[in-house]
Amino acid sequence: MRIRTFKGLVPAPKFAPEVAAVPYDVVNREEAAALAKGKPNSLLHVDRAEIDLDPEIDPYSAPVYAKAKESFLRMQKEGVLVREAKPTMYLYRQTIAGHSQTGLVTVCHTEDYEKDIIKKHEKTRQDKEDDRTNLVDTLDANTGPIFLTYRERAGISALIESFMKAERPIYDINAPDGVRHQVWRLSLGLCVSLTSLFESQVPCAYVADGHHRAASAFRVSQLRRKANPNHTGEENYNWFLCVLFPGNELKILPYNRAVKDLNCNDREEFLKKVGEVFTIKPTTLKSPTKPGQCCMYLKDQWYELTWEPAKDASPIDQLDVSILQDRLLKPILGIDDPRTSKRIDFIGGIRGTAELEKLVNTKEHTVAFSMFPTTVSQLMAISDVGQIMPPKSTWFEPKLRSGLFINTLEG
Repeated sequence: MRIRTFKGLVPAPKFAPEVAAVPYDVVNREEAAALAKGKPNSLLHVDRAEIDLDPEIDPYSAPVYAKAKESFLRMQKEGVLVREAKPTMYLYRQTIAGHSQTGLVTVCHTEDYEKDIIKKHEKTRQDKEDDRTNLVDTLDANTGPIFLTYRERAGISALIESFMKAERPIYDINAPDGVRHQVWRLSLGLCVSLTSLFESQVPCAYVADGHHRAASAFRVSQLRRKANPNHTGEENYNWFLCVLFPGNELKILPYNRAVKDLNCNDREEFLKKVGEVFTIKPTTLKSPTKPGQCCMYLKDQWYELTWEPAKDASPIDQLDVSILQDRLLKPILGIDDPRTSKRIDFIGGIRGTAELEKLVNTKEHTVAFSMFPTTVSQLMAISDVGQIMPPKSTWFEPKLRSGLFINTLEG
């Protein structure tokens, strides 16, 4: 696959801890405003510009994108974001609770996305895709990197590890959530070597997180192609910001489910129907310990659900989240389309099972399900056969920070 260096915008070192922000889509408006409070240079003022406008404003309206551009240009004018002297790539290491993962920060070609050399496993929502398309088009920039993964190559990993041991990072940030973020700027020689190795040894990559950002980058490139009669394919707008991690270093947490009602069943009727599909028993477990198992919380009691996968099941049908959806959520609870249903919520594993108990105990929801995490191997296998995972099948942790490197589409 194709990668190349880019001459992007980065924070001046003294501003980097303030600029670095959580991805726009893991916080709501109120949470984004709280994180950015007292931090005028947080990239949330760009990625979630509605926090600086009337609380009643439509977050997808034109004034929001105009405000984002105003903040983005101000940060450049004030020297918060500075242009690199020459094209380069970076290494980005994240560490939390003894777990580290290191990715290559680069730009990938939108044609590789179009041709499924960069493979997807999720559908996007039109409103969210439109939102990021409008933001990228307005800013002429990718502010948030797409999280890609690939099958590990020993030669690439050895080069990367050797460089990090010999060089000092340009940023070393300990974020309030306990994640350490380190960034190295690569030498020209290593950029050349890695470009060659990815072209010869890495036939494809997989979108781990950031499907809406990737789709939006592709859409903007299409708009720019159509508007440029001299299009060559090498213009900056053909390339979008990515971080490529080897799959063996990644950690996936479960994506849990909570449903607001029992679909007109009382508790006993519901348990009887579940027992006809799964082996069910009360348990002190709150999280499953293996695939083919989930834990269900209902009215102060946890239950263990186990099952046998169907013989000759496809990669998608083997997923625990697929089995829960196909055998319980749809037929028993009436959740026909979890992407659009207002009766189901998805809770990232980082919040723990205590959050599930809280949702049920406060009667905001009636039943919750603690899932075993999907694996990177499953994600790749499903993407390889062109299948789409159920929504909210994976929660990657730690999340990439936005603002540590920005790819601009012009210049």
